[in-house]
Amino acid sequence: MDTRLTELPVGELVARLASDAPVPGGGSASALAGALAAALVHMVVELTAGRSEADRDEAALVEIRTAAASLQSELTRLVDADAAAYASVMAARRLPRDSDLERAARRVQLDAAIREATRAPLATARHASDVLGLAERLAPVGNRNAVSDVGVAALLAAASVRGAILNVRINLPYVANDEALRAEAEAEAARLLAGLEDRERSVRDAVAERIG
Repeated sequence: MDTRLTELPVGELVARLASDAPVPGGGSASALAGALAAALVHMVVELTAGRSEADRDEAALVEIRTAAASLQSELTRLVDADAAAYASVMAARRLPRDSDLERAARRVQLDAAIREATRAPLATARHASDVLGLAERLAPVGNRNAVSDVGVAALLAAASVRGAILNVRINLPYVANDEALRAEAEAEAARLLAGLEDRERSVRDAVAERIG
């Protein structure tokens, strides 16, 4: 890629996603959804902190703000990292394989690229799950006038988890059965999905109650 995805205007990024190029794809889109979710959490904290009615929650708001900023940064980085990882997979698949030596070299590079293409979306799912956790904490205490944005953050974070795990699972068949990453990724994906729907619903319910 000649330009970092996160440096593109929104319209151009959307157009690239809509093109027939395989990069960027769903992994980058999932990371972007997670980054947007973290940004919304951060925004609602900024609209809440310092208000008299939030005095008793100030310490928690500071924690949520710090965590949201960190997750926003990391998920933004993963937009490009995911695309770069899959681009490496495609490059490795194009390597020559006419001789035994070339086939062996290609196999080594392809295996390494697939491992990275699995790790990147797994990290996205992990961080997006943490963003959802922040939304769970913020929904009951965030500025009532912006609580709908906490709900949007929760929806985006949950979508980010699900989308990223789809990208993990499509790569897992290409990870060797005896590699630790395969079992670890399968286990973590299952853990991150467990209870996800209930967590998302709890934020929606909390938001709906405060909206009235």
